[in-house]
Amino acid sequence: MPVLWPLALLVSGLALKNRRLITTAWALGQAALLAYLITSCYKAITGRRPPPFHGHVGTLALSGSALTDSSHGFQFGFLKGGIFWGWPSGHTTVAFSMAICLIMLYPKNKVIVFSALVYAFYIGFAVSVTIHWFSEFAAGAIIGSVIGMTVGRSFRTQS
Repeated sequence: MPVLWPLALLVSGLALKNRRLITTAWALGQAALLAYLITSCYKAITGRRPPPFHGHVGTLALSGSALTDSSHGFQFGFLKGGIFWGWPSGHTTVAFSMAICLIMLYPKNKVIVFSALVYAFYIGFAVSVTIHWFSEFAAGAIIGSVIGMTVGRSFRTQS
C-alpha cells in the first residue's frame, strides 16, 4: 500500500491533468520514504529483539517463554540487531506518516480524515498484537505523525 497508493494517485493525476492529485501523490511518496528511512536508521542503532510472541503469529503464548525477561532486548550499536525487527515499528511509522500527511492535505474532508486514521490504527494495532511490542507501535505512531505533519504542511503550501 505505501508504494501502490502514491503511484496510483500519480498516474491518475497525470492522466486527468489534476495538479492536486499529483501533489498528493508526491507528498504521500515522500512521507512513506522518509518514514522508512528514519525507521531503518533507528532500528540499525537500537536493534531490539526478541519479538513479543514466541508462538504462532497472532497468538499469545502463555507458557514460560511468554514470561521471560525481555528488558535486555535492545542491542545498541550499529547493525547489532539488524534493521528488520524492533523499535520503532516500521509498519506503524509508514502508515501514520501517510495518514497524517493526507489529513494535513485534506483537513476538511471528513471521509479522508476518518479513513486515514482507521487505516493507520488498524496497521499499528495489528502489528502490536503480532510481531511488535506496544511500545514499538507507540513510537512508530509518534514518529510517523511528526513526519506526516511536516511533509503535509510543506506540500499544503504548494497546492
